[in-house]
Order: sequence, then structure tokens, then C-alpha cells
Amino acid sequence: MPVRFEALSPMLQAADLDATVAWYTAVLGFTCVAREAGWVRLERDEVALMFITDAGFRAPQVTGAQYIYVDDAVALWNAIKGRVDAEGGPEQTDYGMLEFTIKDPNGYLLSFGQPMEGGG
Repeated sequence: MPVRFEALSPMLQAADLDATVAWYTAVLGFTCVAREAGWVRLERDEVALMFITDAGFRAPQVTGAQYIYVDDAVALWNAIKGRVDAEGGPEQTDYGMLEFTIKDPNGYLLSFGQPMEGGG
């Protein structure tokens, strides 16, 4: 019997959980839904991110981005552009997505993408 994968919730290292929670809630509208010593879970709609402060983990060294699909990339960009700098975009890609990328306070790249008609 095959096993069904149900969700992906990255667990990322954070130096300062309070600052991380404050940024994600104020800038991106996430809610902190669970918190224990050294760990938090943030959610918005169907997206969940977990952050941990653990001396056993190395500093963030992710070479990619957390990619979040949204239904209106332009509206999201317009809502946050005064509080963050774009690392890229907003732009329409040749593969049919409208997307932009920002950095969170831990240095992680967050890319937001919306499929354009006939693409993505």
C-alpha cells in the first residue's frame, strides 16, 4: 500500500525566535499557532513554517528559497513593499509565473509565485 505524503513544513534555524515571529506576523500576516522552548510553528492559510533555535544546528545555509504559491502576487507585493526589499521581481517568468523574492530576518529567501494564464 503506497503512503500518501500530506504536507511539507520546513523547520528552519532562527537565531531569535521573538524577532522571527514578530516579522512573520507583522509583515506577512502569519499566526503563531504553537510555541515551546526553542521552537515555533507559524501558519497562514495552507502554509506552515517551523523555526527552531538549536545550538546543534548550524547557521542558516539554505542555497534555495522557500517557494510559496499565492493567488495574487501583485497584491501581496503592494502590501509589503514598504517593509521589505525585493531580492528579485516582481516579474513574469518565461515559465509562466509572476513572482518575487524577499529575505526574512534570518537570511532565508522567500519566493512568492502566482501562475499566469497558460503557465505555471
